[in-house]
Amino acid sequence: MLEQETRLQSSGKPLYEAMADELREQMRTGRLQPGQRIPSESELCELYGVGRNTVRHAIADLTAQGYLRTLQGVGSFVTEPRVSKTAEYLLGFTQEMQMQGRQVGSRVLEANLVPADAFLARRLQVQLGSPVVFLNRLRFMDGEPTAIERAYLPHELFPGILEHDFSATSLYQVLADEYGQRPDHAEQEIEASLASEQVAELLGLPQPAVVFVFHRETRTADGRVIEYVDSEVRADHFRFYANLKLHAPVQDFGFRRLPIPVGGGKG
Repeated sequence: MLEQETRLQSSGKPLYEAMADELREQMRTGRLQPGQRIPSESELCELYGVGRNTVRHAIADLTAQGYLRTLQGVGSFVTEPRVSKTAEYLLGFTQEMQMQGRQVGSRVLEANLVPADAFLARRLQVQLGSPVVFLNRLRFMDGEPTAIERAYLPHELFPGILEHDFSATSLYQVLADEYGQRPDHAEQEIEASLASEQVAELLGLPQPAVVFVFHRETRTADGRVIEYVDSEVRADHFRFYANLKLHAPVQDFGFRRLPIPVGGGKG
């Protein structure tokens, strides 16, 4: 106990932060394994020589950061490590997860043709009312529901595409191999949102729960829109990374005080 207590006090950080760092290090080195229950609040108080408020603060922080999952009356458990997902490259869910050694599966929730409303007509650059392929899938990673994807595609480009079994087939592979429409680049927005009741039920999430929401337009190399996607992804399973490069000299990003117009502005 003395060793742990001394380590926390010598860190120069608030005790709850130092304690959270200590527990994170144990997870990193494997002393605490995914699914393992960490010591109780009273055990952690005794082990580290700190008060209950410090322990609760550390656990709350680790839970908010996705390292722990707390079950009322049972305890706090180490979660599975989050999967890194790129925000730089256009990869299908199947391809990206398989590159990381994950087992991928899908359940088709809905697959049919729908008429293009004003929103889809604008996104897909098709005529209002023209047929659009609608593919709604629940995506699994290592057997656990992880994402919901609703893809819309211009039917005129992909006649007969719904004959494929997309519970076992990659959509992007079919687009490229059978229709010669290879996804080349995309515009994508990502935001955090509270899961709706339906989304939480499909993903097996207790409410309230946060999900990442994606909106993406996918294009071929010549700029043709071939897909629009709305999706929800479990925020407790993923983290995003990107390589950033300075786009302009640093001084160009500084705040500048603009001159005040003569006369005090609009009257």
